[in-house]
Amino acid sequence: MTLAVNAASSTSSIPAPRIVVLGSLNMDLVARVPHVPEAGETLTGHSMATIPGGKGANQAVSCARQGAQVQMLGCVGDDAYGSALRQALQQDGIDTGTLRTVTAEATGVALILVEDNGQNRIVLNPGANGRFEVDEAALRQQLNGAAFMVAQFEVPLPQVAKAIRVAHAAGCKVLLNPSPVQAIDQPLWPLIDTLVVNEIEAKDLSGHTVNTPQEALVAGQALRAKGVARVVITLGAHGAVAVAQGGASYHPALKVRAVDTTAAGDTFLGALATALGEGQSLDEAVRLGIRAAALCVQQPGAQPSIPRRDAVLRSPMPPDWTVL
Repeated sequence: MTLAVNAASSTSSIPAPRIVVLGSLNMDLVARVPHVPEAGETLTGHSMATIPGGKGANQAVSCARQGAQVQMLGCVGDDAYGSALRQALQQDGIDTGTLRTVTAEATGVALILVEDNGQNRIVLNPGANGRFEVDEAALRQQLNGAAFMVAQFEVPLPQVAKAIRVAHAAGCKVLLNPSPVQAIDQPLWPLIDTLVVNEIEAKDLSGHTVNTPQEALVAGQALRAKGVARVVITLGAHGAVAVAQGGASYHPALKVRAVDTTAAGDTFLGALATALGEGQSLDEAVRLGIRAAALCVQQPGAQPSIPRRDAVLRSPMPPDWTVL
């Protein structure tokens, strides 16, 4: 391995990229507990909180707080949680005009147990997220001038697939976070510009175990062979591996004390997408994502823990990356 050269990130004169985020909105019901209860165990928790979340909404908030102009596409129920989620996005300047209110379904809810060591366990009730449908003509207009369309798998996969095809045909780059992981049809792979996966998702989609940076490199190369232009595999406290046509690199994480890992991956992705939309290199974008995620895990909750760009730029720089 050889050390790569780092570039300082300065975005003061760069126009804000426009990013369309298609995905889920959930109200997170977060219980902080000493540990996950065993079967049949009744456990006294530390606290309970209601916090805006959902992978789609979290990624939209992360993009917005990193300086992007963001439009959110998704569904909420006609209830108090739906109104609260819409208002939370608006407070971050996110365009919610394309959010659909579904009267026949409740807003999505996530039940989250956060252990004292910062690890979490999540159970999802999709609710209105399961009713999301793509309007192809409207989506083409919404993607006009966008740097990226960001999507995940917390809304129906056939609708995500349709959106990916529309985005590719419209000339808009697709950044996909296939979580919760599901099989991706072969014709969709070449339509994806940037794939962001964690160790479990990388293993499921590539067939290769991912425990080390070298194993992540093998998995990333296998995923690129399916037709994806760029692959980023996040390794939690061990950093991330980026694989692209020009080569691959390993980016160590910052050493911090994790309080709550909820939304860490979404925070990383939003910073990555915004930096790429600004024209930064993949390595620079990964480093920004690592810095943002490091700040995120030191605070509780999903959206409240997502940092703003000025805080990220004041944070410590990660160790130098290495070429794999």
